[in-house]
Amino acid sequence: MATTPFPEVHGHRGCRGLRPENTIPAFLHALTLGVDVVEMDVVISADNQVVVSHEPWMSAAICRTPVGQPILSEQQKQHNLYQLPYTAIRQYDCGLTRHPYYPEQVPEPASKPLLREVVEALDKLAYQLGRWPVRFSIELKSTPEDDGLYHPAPSRFLELVLLELHALSLLARTTLLCFDKRVLQAARQVVPGVPLCLLVEDEKSLSTHLAELGFMPSVYGPNFHLLTPQLVAELRQLHIELVPWTVNEPTDLRSILAYQPTGITTDYPDRLLALRNTVR
Repeated sequence: MATTPFPEVHGHRGCRGLRPENTIPAFLHALTLGVDVVEMDVVISADNQVVVSHEPWMSAAICRTPVGQPILSEQQKQHNLYQLPYTAIRQYDCGLTRHPYYPEQVPEPASKPLLREVVEALDKLAYQLGRWPVRFSIELKSTPEDDGLYHPAPSRFLELVLLELHALSLLARTTLLCFDKRVLQAARQVVPGVPLCLLVEDEKSLSTHLAELGFMPSVYGPNFHLLTPQLVAELRQLHIELVPWTVNEPTDLRSILAYQPTGITTDYPDRLLALRNTVR
């Protein structure tokens, strides 16, 4: 009897539940655990560097100023990465303050890295471990209201990211993710061979999202709470891969496994990998 392939394990922001999110320690730990894909977010600095960060500012929840002081939540957006050169961004620490929602997270000093630094560190470790280079899911953090304020316009944002991916010879190992359909529409024109994932967090129908997008993405990435048997059936009929986010609790992981997604994005890849070991 044929067995159902186990979904790919996508480490969310590296492994946010275990190490400081979107930092080199988190990505290296995720790779050591055995993830198939590392998921990360990128923003742009004032000097057009591709920086790995979820917010385009220094989050008050996890970051400290260059002199080690906490950042007040009402002031965090004043620490705008799009208005800071990378030399200034690197002086902030975003690893010593444990995220309040992740008690298992092990704090350690860490700055927001450049995309190229993450790739180089992961490829070096993969070589040392004797395993294939890991694949990348890279989300461009873009919204229409933030154009020119926290990030470039979609075409320029995409251009800067693609320049870096080309320089790193990374396109063949990369899926580009975005909630902002403008970015995916631009990417389809410029790099039609690169897999694109539409991220979704609202309750619009699949048909509405696809009509707004104007084409079939390779991957659909919904909040896992949005999954229904009907949605999964529709995606399967259209041959669109499913990679829901962010699934953390063992009971939820088991429930999502029943949908047979292509991959599962989780803050705790160790939990998903443990489940994989039980079904082998």
